Amino acid sequence: MTKHLVPRQETLIGAEGNKLAGDVYGDKGHIVLLLHGGGQTRHAWRNTAAAIARDGMTAYAVDQRGHGESEWVPSGNYRFDDFAADARELSSKLARRHGVRPAVAGASLGGIASLTAEGEAAKQAEPPLFSALVLVDITPRVDMTGVAKVQGFMRLHARDGFATVEEAADAVAEYLPHRPRPKSNEGLKKNLRLHEDGRWRWHWDPRFLDTRGVDSEDRKDREAVMIAAARALRNPVLLVRGGSSELVQESHAREFMELVPHAAYVDVAGARHMVAGDQNDHFSAAILKFLNDLGY
Repeated sequence: MTKHLVPRQETLIGAEGNKLAGDVYGDKGHIVLLLHGGGQTRHAWRNTAAAIARDGMTAYAVDQRGHGESEWVPSGNYRFDDFAADARELSSKLARRHGVRPAVAGASLGGIASLTAEGEAAKQAEPPLFSALVLVDITPRVDMTGVAKVQGFMRLHARDGFATVEEAADAVAEYLPHRPRPKSNEGLKKNLRLHEDGRWRWHWDPRFLDTRGVDSEDRKDREAVMIAAARALRNPVLLVRGGSSELVQESHAREFMELVPHAAYVDVAGARHMVAGDQNDHFSAAILKFLNDLGY
């Protein structure tokens, strides 16, 4: 188990001038940007970020727009392209600061944002945005039944919230019965906000779901964009799949490997879609090996 490491907090700026809360682990070596999945926060990367820092690198774990302690954007822009624009902006800012492009590890939404941004750079005949790309349980095509399940859980209490933190913990335990229930709910509070009406609600802007839906008209267009982006990848790539993922099946992983023949692939046995939380030690080890093999 990775030992406790206290990060330093930092506010970064996204594509719309929106404030993004970040934790920085380490202060030397190669740079790794960590982008969480939809409905998560930067804290999902805590153990992995600490492991990266202890291995001699610097990890930036960032709350994406509308999530965690990051700003709820006044524009209400929460399309995949908006998250991709933030990923592009973060890459540029970190490159200017450190003199090199960061590697990026993106889980689900973070992976979509990273891949979409990289695809746009290729489309514009620009150099790669990232020195390496890790996609965590996300591929251009996914199982829509799994997507519906994830979105269903997110929508269930998005507006009305919970009377207590314990009530929220019960909802999480019902949704993730395979995961041992924590002895304390203190960690869960990082995923909740206490509103003026006394109700606890998830930390993310409920408008985030307004453009989400398994039957949305642009889904096939999004798949096409991600397939084109995958085909254009020239930087080192690692696909990490949860062995029991509800979204990414083996067939989706095989299709991705055909699109990106030079990519490495790791299947984390026993992990579901939220791989980092399910099998964090194995997950972190896979990312570290990939980066170390690249000379990071």
